[in-house]
Amino acid sequence: MTRHSALYVGCVRHHRFRPKPHALSYRVFWMLLDLDEIDAVAGQLRLFSRNRFNLYAFRDADYGDRSGRPLKEQVAEALAAAGIDWDGGRVRLLTMPRILGYAFNPLSTYFCYGRDGALRATIYEVHNTFGEIHSYVAPAGGQAHPVRQEAQKRFHVSPFMGLAMRYAFEVDPPGERVSVAIDGHDDAGRLITTSLGGQRRALDDATLLRLLATHPLLTMKVTAAIHWNALRLLAKRIPWWAHPAPPERPFSTGRATAHDAKGPMQP
Repeated sequence: MTRHSALYVGCVRHHRFRPKPHALSYRVFWMLLDLDEIDAVAGQLRLFSRNRFNLYAFRDADYGDRSGRPLKEQVAEALAAAGIDWDGGRVRLLTMPRILGYAFNPLSTYFCYGRDGALRATIYEVHNTFGEIHSYVAPAGGQAHPVRQEAQKRFHVSPFMGLAMRYAFEVDPPGERVSVAIDGHDDAGRLITTSLGGQRRALDDATLLRLLATHPLLTMKVTAAIHWNALRLLAKRIPWWAHPAPPERPFSTGRATAHDAKGPMQP
């Protein structure tokens, strides 16, 4: 049987344009986990487990409403509430695993497919460093690749950016490569651009062991990088925004945009 789960190895890039330029990039890898395959994958690997400690692990309660109830059930509820027609096909989650028991995912992306294999929607699950979580749910619109979507910002992520922003997403779903690019716009234009992209690798113990050497303590390094760059922004005297209350609803609904519209990463 063909396994849909895989690894993607690549990098994350951020660039802020105003009021002072600021950029960073770091090497990352992600697991693409088909929600129907996680137990089978964990049963075949020695270095990866579900809901128990291992070198690499996936814990259901790290995602969704963090109750630990089935994620595919939560995906179905979110898509239905957003009015997106989905027939219960495959859901594949692009995320960083727990490494030696520690996890932090600024962004995890769910790719929601119909039974015919067509991408019906994406869910962008955002975690901030204050322990809060919010998701943006957007239809894929049956578009050719890349998929383009937009959503109003509803969730506080960084104290250096307010909520009066709009996100524009441009996504190439997982294949031999995967990429997600997000532009953040305010009334003055594009404020920030973020992109992640990686090359597909086999999800096996040998590759996981190599990644431990090339990307040591990855999830801890991501958290450290976020706080280090916050200090750099403070040093640049970037304005500080107070932390608002989180949204009442666990997700916001976005929309697909025309494929000839200007997307992220363009001037």
